[in-house]
Amino acid sequence: MRWLAPGRAAAALLFAGAAVVPLLSRDSFFLDSVILILLWGSLSAAWNVAGGYAGQVSLGHAAFFGIGAYAAALASARYEQSPWLGLAVGVLLSIVAGALIGYLSNRLKGPYFALSTIAFAEVLKIVASRWRGFTAGSEGIPVPYRPGFWTLGLDHVAWLYLALTLALVCYGLQVYLEKSRVGYRLAGVREDEDAAEALGIATRRLKVAAVMLSAALTAVGGSLWAQYVGFVDPAHVFSIDLSIRFALNSIIGGMGTALGPFLGSVLITMLETYLRATFSGMKAGFSGIYLIIYGTVLILVVRFAPEGVTGLADRVWRRRGAARAEAA
Repeated sequence: MRWLAPGRAAAALLFAGAAVVPLLSRDSFFLDSVILILLWGSLSAAWNVAGGYAGQVSLGHAAFFGIGAYAAALASARYEQSPWLGLAVGVLLSIVAGALIGYLSNRLKGPYFALSTIAFAEVLKIVASRWRGFTAGSEGIPVPYRPGFWTLGLDHVAWLYLALTLALVCYGLQVYLEKSRVGYRLAGVREDEDAAEALGIATRRLKVAAVMLSAALTAVGGSLWAQYVGFVDPAHVFSIDLSIRFALNSIIGGMGTALGPFLGSVLITMLETYLRATFSGMKAGFSGIYLIIYGTVLILVVRFAPEGVTGLADRVWRRRGAARAEAA
């Protein structure tokens, strides 16, 4: 009966809706929007593994995203290898980087851990910008289009189902963390690390493992994003803006929930697209007004629904259930 819960039903509706989109429309803009929603949702879910379930709030996850993006782009553009090979290399490098930052920063908590992750991402951005002989520096790397699944030269429909597959994997992993013993231990570490350690839980090992898993999934998303967009540059793939986007999707949707990152991705991506299309054509003095409206909406959501949209919906659902029980 757990799968009949509102959150599970909403997730089933969301993913089923994404799956039937190509059967209803072949509009490139619409398909592109769905693909980006699924990719950003998957990347936010990857962030949620460490930030939501383990309490390791990172603002430098763009580091792992950039490692995956550059690994796939370099494999395809420079070495003429399959981007899948680059994806595998990016995942391995991100796991190593996640273990390194997790081990060195596992004594840090709250804003101090977040600041250490920002510093790590900024260092990688500087290295990628200056190492022109290998990364082409700030000019970036255009990813060649070669048709075929092995080269990830896919049409929009194939990309949608590939992004949907990644989204389902990330969602399934979060559901496992919600119901498994490992997930309960991570929740204990998140809520009270000292108490969890007193109960015999290997808190440091769990935190490092959560960061490593989160880094690996983020690298997968970064590799696929690079191949889909077709261009990689250090200013974007290592930017703090991306890290904040991953965090905000989860925070607005609901941290520590399986549906939250995807719901946040739907809301933010749709709002961002609408506001940019509506206000980007205004005069120079008002060209950034959509950013003001976008930021105001985010502040209101965080202020009045700190538990996220999923938490707010769950609270309303429980109140309705309690009201029905009293009426009966």
